[in-house]
Amino acid sequence: MTQGIAARAQIPVMIDIQGVRKVFATQAGEVVALDGIDLRVRQGDIYGIIGMSGAGKSTLIRCINRLDAPNEGRILIGGEDVLQMKRPELLKMRRSAAMIFQQFNLLMQRTVLGNICFPLEISGVPRAKAMKRARELLDIVSLQDKANAYPAQLSGGQKQRVAIARALATEPRVLLCDEATSALDPLTTQSILALLQDINRRMGITIVIITHEMAVIRQICTRVAIIDNGRIAEKGDVSAVFSRPKTAAARRLFLGAQEEIPPGKRCVRIAFTDAETYEPVVANMILACGVPVNILSGSIQMVAGQQRGQMLVELPDDTKGEGARRALDYLATQNVTVEEVSGDAPASTVDHDNE
Repeated sequence: MTQGIAARAQIPVMIDIQGVRKVFATQAGEVVALDGIDLRVRQGDIYGIIGMSGAGKSTLIRCINRLDAPNEGRILIGGEDVLQMKRPELLKMRRSAAMIFQQFNLLMQRTVLGNICFPLEISGVPRAKAMKRARELLDIVSLQDKANAYPAQLSGGQKQRVAIARALATEPRVLLCDEATSALDPLTTQSILALLQDINRRMGITIVIITHEMAVIRQICTRVAIIDNGRIAEKGDVSAVFSRPKTAAARRLFLGAQEEIPPGKRCVRIAFTDAETYEPVVANMILACGVPVNILSGSIQMVAGQQRGQMLVELPDDTKGEGARRALDYLATQNVTVEEVSGDAPASTVDHDNE
């Protein structure tokens, strides 16, 4: 684990968010949308930012490319301070950090090819070169036969593929995806996520995905930050956050529901991967230790391409704690992650590594 963190530290930081605060003035008074956000996205990450509706995630992504300007803090992309940029620099940055929207935002009077060419045209790229690049991108998003179609003739998934191709036209270093799959059905969502993952692998483009859908994080993201009431509650490697969620916000999102931990009871969360999901760990523990346990919850899900399971178990409540000790000693010999859990973690951000 330490070696992995050290290796990650050698990867350049693509997006560096430092102390970002955003306040909106309303008739009812000030609303704090972002409150001291600190986040680092390294080159080549597929970084998911997830939270419930109103948590501040869309405001954050709009601040990254300065569609909204934060009241405080710094945002650096490739080492350049976005908040200090003049208009020409800002336009150049937005070509380098392209945006993909929930509602596609295609030009309805232009063909698919015309939509993809549009950002190249306004950048002054010669028409022949723009057309050539657009046709290459149609090949990448598997829409070669739709070059002359209009957006009204396309399905939702096809429209999003056009939007992705258009975003790639200016050869960006970063793709910012704001709920890019929330308007799509589950099957189409999977195909769009697979496309984004392929683009990340083939082109090395850093991708930031804003979503409220846990399935999106599980399928594609390498890193995740959980935003709750304008603050980062928890962040780190997707697998680590899934295996050891520390905050109520993380448990609610990753485990599907708020864990009900009985007050005053001694409980453990057992996390296991791949082959261990088929091993009767708890049943074997009961047989080996001769102690009864109460299984409070459990699930098996695909996370970052691997099968991962979770189980919340209440340990025996004997007078001297001998049964609980035997159970923990047994679990320590198994190839699973075991963590004693109680109530909510403190309000400060939980960081599963040092980014």
